[in-house]
Amino acid sequence: MRTIYSDLNLQFSVDNASIQLLSIMFERFLRTIPAHSHGRGCYEIHYIPFGYGKLKVQENYYDIVPNTLYITGPHVEHAQTPIPDDPMQEYCIYIKINKSVRAKAPALIEAFMEEPFWFGQDSQELHSLIKHLFWELENQRTGYQEQVKTLLSQIFIGIIRNYEQRKKPAQGRLSNAQVDNKSMIIEEYFLYEYKSLSLEELAGRLFLSPRQTQRLLLEYYGKTFQEKKAQARMSAAAILLGDKTNSLSAISEALGYSSPEQFSTAFKKFYGMSPRDYRKTL
Repeated sequence: MRTIYSDLNLQFSVDNASIQLLSIMFERFLRTIPAHSHGRGCYEIHYIPFGYGKLKVQENYYDIVPNTLYITGPHVEHAQTPIPDDPMQEYCIYIKINKSVRAKAPALIEAFMEEPFWFGQDSQELHSLIKHLFWELENQRTGYQEQVKTLLSQIFIGIIRNYEQRKKPAQGRLSNAQVDNKSMIIEEYFLYEYKSLSLEELAGRLFLSPRQTQRLLLEYYGKTFQEKKAQARMSAAAILLGDKTNSLSAISEALGYSSPEQFSTAFKKFYGMSPRDYRKTL
């Protein structure tokens, strides 16, 4: 089950700063989401009202439980997988803070941007605000856009109050790369379609040539298409191997490999060990 609202062309204000809403989604996860990250100024707000899962951020693992809130900012690489017996349900709000905002650094925006990654339990009753937000988007009653803007502002402030209640250990700010509005298409492609990734297909979605797309990936993420493809598939592979009921044949098929042998060769090249040896380390 997946509900997504995109191309909303909505902006809301916090502390006299304008923030763009790129997309908002609700999904009951029955699949692994491989490692991915976002470009400059882009943040994902994740709220899990029900279910369980695992989150990997760089080399750290977190247990996702009901009422989990986590925020992933620019270049924070993260992956998640549901617990099959009770898979997580997630609201995800994707926003972009314009580059020009950073120079002014309003107090609330500064407080938000200082946390490139935050994970914890929500203490500000965000669930009711998010449910109301979805109701407005679904029903589109008179004045719904203004209601949506107001709710987004309240959610944003609620997140900052969560930060204040439980400060996480300080982490260094990650380096930024130049991004534009094509980054969302790129990120969703590698995130959801790692089984059948194609440079030509991605180029078509971006309305670019394959050569231009390669240059774009190098500029945005410092990786070629093949490197991004390997990263997406291998991140998913590592998570799938964690469930020992998954056979190598099933994993290779889920990742788009023609055989378990081809998958094992690619895995060993990426991680320096075979899938079986990797599974023994878990």
